Amino acid sequence: MSRRFLLAIVGLTMLVLAVHDIPLASYLRAVERDRLITSLERDAFTIAGVASENLEPTTTGGYAALTTLIKGYSNRDGAHVVIINKAGKALASSDADADVGRSFSSRPEITAALSGQVSTGTRASETLGYELLYVAVPIFNGNDAVGAVRITFPKSTIDSRVNKRLWGLALVAIISMVLAAGVGLVLARTLSKPLRSLEHATEQMAQGDLHSRAPNDEGPPEIRQLATSFNTMGGRLERMVDRQRAFAGDASHQLRTPLTSLRLRLETAVEQMHHQNDLENAQSNVEAALSESFRLQRIVEGLLVLARADGADLPRVRTDVAAVLKSRAEEWEPLAAERSVALAIDAPAPVWAMAVEGGVEQIIDNYVDNALDHAPAGSTLELHARVVGQMAELRVVDHGSGLSADDRSRAFDRFWRVVDQEREGTGLGLAIVQQLADASDATVELRETSGGGIDAVARFPLA
Repeated sequence: MSRRFLLAIVGLTMLVLAVHDIPLASYLRAVERDRLITSLERDAFTIAGVASENLEPTTTGGYAALTTLIKGYSNRDGAHVVIINKAGKALASSDADADVGRSFSSRPEITAALSGQVSTGTRASETLGYELLYVAVPIFNGNDAVGAVRITFPKSTIDSRVNKRLWGLALVAIISMVLAAGVGLVLARTLSKPLRSLEHATEQMAQGDLHSRAPNDEGPPEIRQLATSFNTMGGRLERMVDRQRAFAGDASHQLRTPLTSLRLRLETAVEQMHHQNDLENAQSNVEAALSESFRLQRIVEGLLVLARADGADLPRVRTDVAAVLKSRAEEWEPLAAERSVALAIDAPAPVWAMAVEGGVEQIIDNYVDNALDHAPAGSTLELHARVVGQMAELRVVDHGSGLSADDRSRAFDRFWRVVDQEREGTGLGLAIVQQLADASDATVELRETSGGGIDAVARFPLA
């Protein structure tokens, strides 16, 4: 991965440099070439200015001053210089042996210069066998062109000078490539290590290792956030699978007993009816089987409630705990009266909380159901709803026999029941309460009252 990333960084840098530097190099080449030509034009006019005063031959019949001037310039800059008279013949040349006395009137640049125009450009030289860059300027005497100065360079020499100017740009490009490779290597190592760790953790989880986690303290913030999200997902998945395993194990264990009892009682009833003709005992066994079926139904219903809430990310809604408490108290009042238990409601004002839909109702129902099982006849069951601090507090207080501290700590476990209680329940009521509280981001607990009963508490976030 790091090699691919490094190649991608270098490739991207090369693309950026190509898009930027190729047009820039072309532009700089043109600018540098124009600068050199302008410099040659300036030199040619300088020579022309001197030559205009020395076009007449000396007493010895030569042009010693002009020859000395142009040879000095040629030796310094490597150019070939020739001075032409109005007739097109060479009066002086940096290569005197070859050019002096020759006619240059056929050269187009000389023709243009003798007509008073500046001529620059490139052309192939048949005499020299390579391309020349030339600058030809007129020599004026007043307003008349009385001669011309031509400076020529091999085009390759000019190109070499231009390329030397471009070496700086090439050096910058090379440095940029080296820096890009270095930065790419650092980034590749910085990114690849946490990504490889995340990939390894993902593969481990895909193979069934739900304990696998990715380090979330390496790499840039985005990768750390990704690793944190992965770990959160892994934790939730692990809890969900653990709960499902526990659910399946508990369900199979708890359903086995009533199903076995139901089968045995029905088999006994059939035996009594068909072989022993004992209808009275057969009816008793059928009624007991019916009771077991009701118990089985309650267990299944409780398991379904847990399955819907267990590990689910259920939406929370705004709920008036006080209003729900009063509504549920009206539903439970007939059963409480049947057991000679009074209901006292303490909910003077609305108490708005955030909870899963229907969660407050089910928590109240389970608390009241358990409280009525333990509240003695003639006692009062207290129902409270009020704001305490930053939480909405719900309480159901009975004055029964209560539970030990150990029993209260285990009361919210699935299928847990008090061993010596008279009424046989499913052991799922308070487990459902715990699950609904978790889904509502609420807390639940059982506290001991001063008289020995149970104070069942649930606290919800305020809306």
